[in-house]
Amino acid sequence: MTAIEKLTTLMAVLRDPEHGCPWDIRQTSHSISHYTLEETYELLHAIDSENIDNLREELGDLLFHIVFHAQIAKEQGQFDLTDVIEGIVDKMTRRHPHVFDPENHQPLDDAALDAQWQQIKQQDKTGAVPARVLDAVDHKLPAMMRAQKLQDAAAEYFFDWPETAPVLDKIEEEIGELREALAHGDQAHAQAEMGDVLFACINLARHIDVDAETALRQTNEKFIRRFDYVVEQMQAAGIEFSPQQLAQMEAFWQRSKSVTG
Repeated sequence: MTAIEKLTTLMAVLRDPEHGCPWDIRQTSHSISHYTLEETYELLHAIDSENIDNLREELGDLLFHIVFHAQIAKEQGQFDLTDVIEGIVDKMTRRHPHVFDPENHQPLDDAALDAQWQQIKQQDKTGAVPARVLDAVDHKLPAMMRAQKLQDAAAEYFFDWPETAPVLDKIEEEIGELREALAHGDQAHAQAEMGDVLFACINLARHIDVDAETALRQTNEKFIRRFDYVVEQMQAAGIEFSPQQLAQMEAFWQRSKSVTG
């Protein structure tokens, strides 16, 4: 029995109506979907931290969820894991003609590869054409990731800044509008303007060839390291946390930049 067969058998046993686990039996793809998302982000954290043991474990956790979803679909007579694997093999073979098609072996630069990928991807799409151009961008994506993809899609229609400087100006403009909303105490307006600031910042990330989601994950980890240092220094100095100690915490924070990176 192969490793993947062991895993699919394990999943089938867990879902067995008579002898399986009660929790696993009552799950649906909808009920475990947020766990699947959590496992995806835990995998990304393992990649960012360059922890090989953790990476192997998180890949296993995500694979377990893929098999879980496939088992549920199999029980409903929709598809099974073999269909999933064959589907992705067929799609990736089709989308790499420069590798798998003997009549199309030719060196391609990144721009040509991207153009070829988008063309074949468009050919693969079936069914009704989206009512709006940007409806093709999956609305289920995390907001930051979706914003970047929406901007990429609009750029295909040349609706994009030609260089970085106007994007920086746009960020400053949006910050000014946010300041105005805050000055008027209008919470709904402030929320809308905050969204505009974030959207403009993500646009800047695109223009400087930075993945906004990855950049923010890295900053989250940096914040954790530096805040941990602040807490350690406060505790070592016997200083209680209070609004009156903000200046001292800021001093430790500034020091943390050279200590923790």
